[in-house]
Amino acid sequence: MHASLHFITTPPQSSSTLKTPSKTHIPTTQNAAACKIIINPMRKTLPRETQKPLKPPLPLPKPKPVVEPVPEVVDPTRPYYPSHLNPLQKLAASVLDKLEAVVIEPLEKKQKLPKTIDPAVQISGNFAPVGECPVQLGLEVLGQIPDCLRGVYVRNGANPMFTPLGGHHLFDGDGMIHALTLGVGNKASYSCRYTRTSRLKQEAKLGRPMFPKPIGELHGHSGLARLGLFLARAAIGLVDGSQGTGVANAGLVYFNGRLLAMSEDDLPYNVKIKGDGDLETIGRFDFNGGLDRPMIAHPKVDPATGELHSLSYDLVNKPHLKYYKFDTCGRKSREVGITLEQLTMVHDFAITENYAVIPDQQVVFKLSEMMKGGSPVIYDPEKMSRFGILPKNDEEGLEIQWINVPDCFCFHLCNAWEETSDSGDPIIVVIGSCMDPPDSVFNEHNTDPLRVELSEIRMNLRSGESSRRVIVSGLNLEVGVVNKQLLGQKTRYLYMAIAEPWPKCSGIAKVDLQTGSVTKYMYGTGRFGGEPFYVPKLRSGSVGNNGVVQGGNDDEGYLMGFVRDEREEKSEMVILDASSMKQVGSVRLPARVPYGFHGTFISEQDLKEQALS
Repeated sequence: MHASLHFITTPPQSSSTLKTPSKTHIPTTQNAAACKIIINPMRKTLPRETQKPLKPPLPLPKPKPVVEPVPEVVDPTRPYYPSHLNPLQKLAASVLDKLEAVVIEPLEKKQKLPKTIDPAVQISGNFAPVGECPVQLGLEVLGQIPDCLRGVYVRNGANPMFTPLGGHHLFDGDGMIHALTLGVGNKASYSCRYTRTSRLKQEAKLGRPMFPKPIGELHGHSGLARLGLFLARAAIGLVDGSQGTGVANAGLVYFNGRLLAMSEDDLPYNVKIKGDGDLETIGRFDFNGGLDRPMIAHPKVDPATGELHSLSYDLVNKPHLKYYKFDTCGRKSREVGITLEQLTMVHDFAITENYAVIPDQQVVFKLSEMMKGGSPVIYDPEKMSRFGILPKNDEEGLEIQWINVPDCFCFHLCNAWEETSDSGDPIIVVIGSCMDPPDSVFNEHNTDPLRVELSEIRMNLRSGESSRRVIVSGLNLEVGVVNKQLLGQKTRYLYMAIAEPWPKCSGIAKVDLQTGSVTKYMYGTGRFGGEPFYVPKLRSGSVGNNGVVQGGNDDEGYLMGFVRDEREEKSEMVILDASSMKQVGSVRLPARVPYGFHGTFISEQDLKEQALS
C-alpha cells in the first residue's frame, strides 16, 4: 500500500451466491462520459557493477543516521558540499543550511504530530529500518520447499536512510528490497539492498536528508518552507530533482525480463537479480522512451496476452491521469489521457479481459489544505466515487464509461472480471477492500474505528447501475491476491492479509467467493506478517511467470510471505499449502526483516530470461 505526492524541478544550468444486504445505485441519467491511488549511503556514487553495502559519511550533528555509520573521510564538524560547486554556490548553500536550522526546524518542532506522521510511531518496533545485508547462504529450512518455488521471492518496503527531521509517514522511507532465493535440495539464501534511486544517491553523497518527505513533511507553513528550501537548493545546483525524486519503495512487478520497483512518485527503477541472489540497481526505466511520467505502484500483467497495463497520476502536468499499455517486448502501445474533475489519488486499478477498471474515489489531493496545517491528502465527502470502464483497445479514451458507486473507497483492488446478467446485460465485477474512514492511512481518526471490508462491486454497463455488498464483515482484510494466471478472470478464491491489529497483519485469510466461507491461518501470539503471495503449482508455457492455468483449481498452489516473531526477535519466511491452509515449510532468516509493502515471485526459468541491462 502506498501513495505519494511528487514534485518536479528543472535541472540546474551548466461471483458469489451469498444473500447479504447490498447497496444499489441507480443513476438519474445515463452516465457515459467521454474521456477527457516500510542507511547506509556512501561518500561517492558506486558504479553499478561494483555496488556494495551503502556506508554513509559521518553526518552532521543534526540529523543523526538511524544506523551507526562506518567512519569516512568527511569532516563531521562542517557541511559537506560537492566539489563541483563554486564558492558562490557554497556560500548560498551554507545560507540555506542556516535558514533550515534557525527557521524551519524550530517551526517543525512546535507542531504536534499526529500518529500518522509521528516518527516515534511510524518507524518503531519492526517498522524501524535496517542496514543492507549481503548474500547469506545456507539458511536453515524447516520442512520441504516445493519444487514450484525454485526461484526468488522479493518484497519491497520503506527503509529510511536517515532519522527524520520532522514528520515522517511510513510511505516516505527509502525503498529496500528483501530477496529470498530458493533452490534445489532445500537450499536458501537471503539478501537485502536499497534501491539506488537518484534521491538516495544524492542524499548518500551529502550525508543528510535533502529531499522533502511528501506525506510526512509537507504539512502547513513548515511544509511549504520545506518545499521552498528544496527548490532553492536545486536552483543553486546542490541537488538535482530532474532525474526523479521518488523512493521506489512500494510495488514490484517482473515484466519482459525486468524487475521493476515503483512508488508512484517517479518512473520505475530496474533492479537486477544477480546469479548469487544479490540485487543490483540498473537505474530508472522509461520503457525505451515510452514513459515520461510517474507510474503507480500496481501495474498489471495480463496473463492472456502478456501485456503490461498501468496508470500514471501527475499532480503537476495535465492530464493528471493517464492509462498506458506496453506490449510483450516492452514497447508502448497505448497512452490515453483521462480527465478528472479533481486531483484524485489512484493507487490501484483492475483489468478484465476487455477493460481497464479505473477508480476515481473520494481521497483527493488538495494542496490548499497545507495552508491550514493539514495533510494535502484528504477525504472529500462531497465527491461521488465512481469507476471508469475503459476498453483496452480504445486509442483516444472516448469510449470510457463512468459509473457511480457511492461511499466507496478501495485502497487495493484484488481482481475484476466480466459477466452477463440474466437479462443479457454486460456486468463488470470488482473485488476490493473498502476502507472506512477512507483517509485513515493519511489522517488520524481517534473516534472512528478503522474498518477494511472485503466487498463485491457490480456495475451494469447498459443501465449504468451499480451495487456493493460486503463479502466478509467484522474482519479487516487488506492487500488481497489471486492466482496471477487468472487475473482478469472470474476466480473462486482470494488470499488476504488479516490486518489486525492495524497496521500489523496477524494472519492470512482464504476467502471462498462462491460460498463466503473464510479459512484463517494465524501466525501466533506476537507474530505478524504482511501481504501473502500466491504461486501456482502448475504453469503453462505462455508469457513469463503469468501463463494461463490449464485446468485445476485456483487454490492448487502455495502462499508465501515474511513473518516476524516480535517476542523471540526472529524473522522467517512461511510457506503454506493454499488448498489446506497448512504450513508446509519455513526458512529462518539471518537478519530482521521489517514489515513492508508488496512482493512478487520470479521463477528459476524466468530468471534465465532476465534482461542483461
